[in-house]
Amino acid sequence: MRVSVLASGSKGNSTYIETEKLKFLVDIGPSCAYIERSLKSIGVNPNDIKIIFLTHAHVDHVAGLRVFLKKYNPVVYLSSKMHEELGLKIDKYIYINKETSIEDLNIITIKTSHDTSDSHGFVFTCNKKSIVYITDTGYINMRNFDKLRGKSLYIFESNHDIRMLREGKYPYHLQQRILSDKGHLSNKDSSYYLSEFIDKNTKRIVLIHLSEENNTPEIALETLKQTLKSKKKKRPEIIIAKQKECTELMEV
Repeated sequence: MRVSVLASGSKGNSTYIETEKLKFLVDIGPSCAYIERSLKSIGVNPNDIKIIFLTHAHVDHVAGLRVFLKKYNPVVYLSSKMHEELGLKIDKYIYINKETSIEDLNIITIKTSHDTSDSHGFVFTCNKKSIVYITDTGYINMRNFDKLRGKSLYIFESNHDIRMLREGKYPYHLQQRILSDKGHLSNKDSSYYLSEFIDKNTKRIVLIHLSEENNTPEIALETLKQTLKSKKKKRPEIIIAKQKECTELMEV
């Protein structure tokens, strides 16, 4: 598999993944025009995107969907609750199950906890290599830990630094929403989960959905490094995804 995070942050989120037989997106929060430019910059024709997986229906994850569907008509994998929340006519869609296979790709859905009608993450597996994709969740249920351990690549939310959030300009009710079980993973929580999941098979971690107001790449990176060190975990390559810049096209 190959993967590139096309955009990551409160203004829009989208990730490109390919196998030998499939080219697809996870979320499409930036505009269709941005997605087209980004795909072309990594050598991908937007016409080749046959599938879009949705984590949830918040605007920063679906804003480009309507126009992209009109132009390219891919199949959208989502839940019935997400479909209802979107209120969008989709010609080709499939309600995703807990586990399914498409061509050479196996997909396991992981229920997440966010303030929306429904949300989930994914484990994508092809040729014995796996990508974990987790974003926009207040916590991860322990019953999913075994499904998330020992994977090749983790694309993982590290949204905020708790101190920055508490001392920042966000009103109290918004702080409480972000910190709640239906909010976002802090650097501390993200680092804890990653320290539980990674092992010798893990080659890379990509931290995503960093808050522009309540986090910095330096703080997120240092929190993860220190947590892995304290757990005596070998540190894989760590990348911080950006809002308006694609990551390299990474081999998994």
